[in-house]
Amino acid sequence: MSVRSTNVHELHRVIACGSPVDLIDVRTPVEFEEVHVACAWSVPLDRLDVKAVLSQRKAPANQPLYVICKGGTRGAKACEKFLAAGFDNAINVEGGTSAWIQAGLPVVRGQKSMSLERQVRVAAGSLVLLGAVLGWLFHPAFFGLSAFVGAGLVFAGITDFCGMGLLIARMPWNQRSGSVSCSCETKA
Repeated sequence: MSVRSTNVHELHRVIACGSPVDLIDVRTPVEFEEVHVACAWSVPLDRLDVKAVLSQRKAPANQPLYVICKGGTRGAKACEKFLAAGFDNAINVEGGTSAWIQAGLPVVRGQKSMSLERQVRVAAGSLVLLGAVLGWLFHPAFFGLSAFVGAGLVFAGITDFCGMGLLIARMPWNQRSGSVSCSCETKA
């Protein structure tokens, strides 16, 4: 079975109807705090416990569980985890929070932070530069660091799996203490 999806306008229409909607946001806690859909609750992908999420649902069990991330990729991976666990009513939100914002739909804004994608670009670029400088100044073997990072970026581009992103998402500056829960009220 493949991952089901919906667009932001359809999800907004479902939320606006007023019935209970379960929407989990699988981005990092810092990304979530920066901006999120008003009724979403934060469940970072790297800490996703399918059974725990299903036990905390507010909507009836026969209703869909919506999953959102920044652009749709992490949301699809989360939906795959639900499918693997036997829950086939998880729906990925196409385009994620970026599409939601672009559509002008209501969000909750918090503290601005550097996105995970930007952090990966800074880290990868820094490692490539470091490898080049060390290779030039000390020993050509250091060029291997630049090659390794470059190969990792190619791998991430082909497979849509970024180990550096997963590692950076677990860093202390990307974590927040406490759990976040929201009610499905639309806020501008």
